[in-house]
Amino acid sequence: MQKQKPQLSFWQIWNMCFGFLGIQFGFALQNGNVSRIFQTLGAKVDDIPILWVAAPLTGLIVQPIIGYWSDRTWGKLGRRRPFFLYGAILTTLSLFFMPNSPTLWIAAGMLWIMDASINVTMEPFRALVGDNLNEKQRANGYAMQSFFIGVGAVVASALPWMMTNWFGISNTAEAGQIPESVKYAFYFGGVVLFFAVGWTILKTKEYTPQQLAEFAGEAVETQTSQSYQVINYARAALISGVIGGGILAAVIGMQLEKELYLLSGLFLSFTLVLLIAGYLQQRGSTSGGFYNVIYDVFTMPGTMRQLAVVQFFSWFALFAMWIYTTSAVTSFHYGTTEVTSKAYNDGADWVGVLFAAYNGFAALAAVCIPVMVNRLGMRGAHCINLLLGAGALLSFKMIADPSLLWLPMIGIGFAWASILSLPYAMLSNSLPAHKMGVFMGIFNFFIVIPQLMAASVLGLILRNLFDNQPIFALVVGGVSFLLAAVAVMRVKIEQE
Repeated sequence: MQKQKPQLSFWQIWNMCFGFLGIQFGFALQNGNVSRIFQTLGAKVDDIPILWVAAPLTGLIVQPIIGYWSDRTWGKLGRRRPFFLYGAILTTLSLFFMPNSPTLWIAAGMLWIMDASINVTMEPFRALVGDNLNEKQRANGYAMQSFFIGVGAVVASALPWMMTNWFGISNTAEAGQIPESVKYAFYFGGVVLFFAVGWTILKTKEYTPQQLAEFAGEAVETQTSQSYQVINYARAALISGVIGGGILAAVIGMQLEKELYLLSGLFLSFTLVLLIAGYLQQRGSTSGGFYNVIYDVFTMPGTMRQLAVVQFFSWFALFAMWIYTTSAVTSFHYGTTEVTSKAYNDGADWVGVLFAAYNGFAALAAVCIPVMVNRLGMRGAHCINLLLGAGALLSFKMIADPSLLWLPMIGIGFAWASILSLPYAMLSNSLPAHKMGVFMGIFNFFIVIPQLMAASVLGLILRNLFDNQPIFALVVGGVSFLLAAVAVMRVKIEQE
């Protein structure tokens, strides 16, 4: 008889998600300061996007691998917690070393290591909520993670400013040297990350593979034995190769933006991966992790395919906002593109405040989302929150007074908290227990791919359709949120 997972208390869910506070410290410090470190060490502005490609590509590779391994791990620390520990150690060391990088290329290499380490820690956290909570409580668990993400982002983003204004640590340094305020912020963030993740490791228990199989009504043997469908990898490789080659030819022949080389490389690399998978299938070598991850991409549950569309448009909108809000606000609301002017820097500073504000509103939204789910269901609640995000981004074009731009941040905060919680709750209810980790890792593809798409095509869209006016990137983001809101209502989930 299939058993039901017991209800966990508020504090058990709190302890299980508390480590996300530390993870967000690492992400926020990375996102807010790595470009500054690169420029301090001699990077040109045009080179920074290429240096940043390391982050999404690392997540694209690392998360499904860690998910696959964690699904097959069981030891003294359990199933997911060993990866929390190892990832936290590596991330802490990376945070200590990053602001002391002596050269630009060492700093770029440290970004790869730091992002990989954060992904080693983060990916199993998503799977742990699916492991430990029953279907009714999963939305609460992911909303709790959103709460800690919001709190961590606000505090960590302000750390360099706090180091200077509260503790008198200098925020300037000689040419080629990282300011002490940034260094101490990274040190403090590393300590917070390690102890927050350590708290979750010590205070959270995991179900054994046998218990998870009983809860799911599965046989334990499904974790080690599997029958495989025959996949037409050759056809998929042909399609991917034609698209990648076509983009490459267009970039060269029409002299399009060099960022499109990235998009072409993504398709051509996927073509190579598919050819290798087809070769392994033909030889019958299907027991390895590489083949299993690619096979799972092609055999993902229907709910996951539908959610992939929602995630694509949601994250495309978010990356449009993150990339272009500063240039949009400074040019449209402050009337300048001169980066040395007072108006430009006032506008850029205000954008920093706005970003901190939406993370704060996201922490508040995380408290409201379980209530919305109880009344509207997960699809309805997520649709409403995405519509709030769409209205917020579209309103940037309609609001003339920059002092009122904090109002759209309420909608962005609700959308952000919802994106970080409800798709994972809907997804985890549709996944087999013994593959929770690998499918959560594959789900990360639909965050990375729109990021790479945004970096590749938004510049082309603005140049050819909107006379290079960055405010329209936010309009495009608002439309993308609208498409995500429509798509989520088409998702079929087993439990509401």
